[in-house]
Amino acid sequence: MLSVSNLSVQFGKRVLFDEVNTTFNNGNCYGIIGANGSGKSTFLRILSGKQEPTSGHVSLETGKRMSVLEQNHNLYDTHNVLETVLMGNKPLFKIKTEIDALYADYSDENAEKIGELQVQFEEMNGWNAESDAAALLSNLGIKEDLHYTLMADLDGKQKVRVLLAQALFGNPDVLIMDEPTNDLDYETITWLESFLANYENCVIVVSHDRHFLDAVCTHISDIDFGKITHYSGNYTFWYESSQLAAKQRAQQNKKAEEKKKELEEFIRRFSANVAKSKQATSRKKMIDKLNISDIKPSSRRYPAIIFERDREAGDQILNIEGLSASLDGDVLFNKIDLNLAKGDKVVVFSRDSRATTAFYQIINGKEKADSGKFAWGVTTTQSYLPLDNSEYFQSDLSLVDWLRQWAQTEEEREEVYIRGFLGKMIFSGEEALKKCNVLSGGEKVRCMLSRMMMVRANVLMLDEPTNHLDLESITAFNNSLKNFKGTVLFTTHDHEFAQTVANRVIELTPNGIIDRYTTFDEYMQDAKIKELREKMYAVTA
Repeated sequence: MLSVSNLSVQFGKRVLFDEVNTTFNNGNCYGIIGANGSGKSTFLRILSGKQEPTSGHVSLETGKRMSVLEQNHNLYDTHNVLETVLMGNKPLFKIKTEIDALYADYSDENAEKIGELQVQFEEMNGWNAESDAAALLSNLGIKEDLHYTLMADLDGKQKVRVLLAQALFGNPDVLIMDEPTNDLDYETITWLESFLANYENCVIVVSHDRHFLDAVCTHISDIDFGKITHYSGNYTFWYESSQLAAKQRAQQNKKAEEKKKELEEFIRRFSANVAKSKQATSRKKMIDKLNISDIKPSSRRYPAIIFERDREAGDQILNIEGLSASLDGDVLFNKIDLNLAKGDKVVVFSRDSRATTAFYQIINGKEKADSGKFAWGVTTTQSYLPLDNSEYFQSDLSLVDWLRQWAQTEEEREEVYIRGFLGKMIFSGEEALKKCNVLSGGEKVRCMLSRMMMVRANVLMLDEPTNHLDLESITAFNNSLKNFKGTVLFTTHDHEFAQTVANRVIELTPNGIIDRYTTFDEYMQDAKIKELREKMYAVTA
């Protein structure tokens, strides 16, 4: 359906893609993965025609339509919401615009032209277009009273949902999406996962959300060494199989027949665990047909994130009484009572992301609450990864000197010691001498993690820790928190992070707190909790 022929992309001396030849077929969902800087977004821009390659070309099958999730959130500010969605189907919208223009200047001369256009419009199901667009918007949380509102008057999260509806509208043959889950809440992401898992056309998506990739992908398309290789299965299957292949490659003395049996058993086990959705059933068939030789070890470098504690905390961790906070006249949370227990791993969330950030800032002493108090246990030591880490990177210190600021002993101040921590976060050699004020978002987060590892606290607080990180860093980070023996408070939009790390869920609302010892999925799926959540967010008189 969509083919790439001899595609090369070069910026100066840097070769991003080298003679790439590949095909994206109908009925499959391809998850594009690759390290930061490997060219994922560039590749999507080339597929969608927004950027020209250095050489080679992209071909879409004749008569097929492509739709792209728009990244410029202000592009349609002069249009209303419903019209913006309709513009997602460009051929249909063009005919609609022509019909409206002819009616506005109606005459006997253009009546015949109107009739011809209306026939085409009907063939494209145009008469149902507005109702279909309205239903799509409603499913994405944009209520009917906003459908004729100007895009300029929406907030950022609402715009994201409208642009998502635009991309999905009209059942495009090829759907291209770059980070579609950004700024979406859990409920909307769940709806999108279900929609795409049953989508019958071709989907090509870049995402750092592993749960999303697992839910929707039939293939993982790995960008590595300037090439793109398709692998059957979702992200977890790709990751686990590539790790198994890497382990086998390291075991030089293991017989080929033993390796083959181990891989075959892995495929059987994974196939048996695949869910029974339409998309997953298709994926299982592909895995069953997989040739052992198709499984290759990954060349990815995973950071070594290991959180250790100087001391074990006592039973008293954190006690909060009557904590309340507001911002710009909005109540963020109110009368929060909370006692944190030793070993708790708590996902803290709210429908208003300002609430969770304010909560962390308050209990870290960086902001003051409207009312209430909190007290940390005397045996606790805290380490905090804030949502905005810019204050830590104002100087022009090298990374070695930057990290040295948190050294507590003479040994820790030694360059060899500090380089060891930086090396774990893939800052080796000359990379460790980079100036801290020129780092990318992902590099800053990795530096912050190096700092947290060096501090060796027994309580970790993390506000959206996966922002800016690549899949390799997210996976390593996730695994490290599962193994951490201390207490964790964290807020994340990464579903897999929340589900696999947390044993307790705390939701901050304007009318109090919802607090449950349960997994994240169980919390979100519990009917009684859903009912309670609606009450807790209801505006009080």
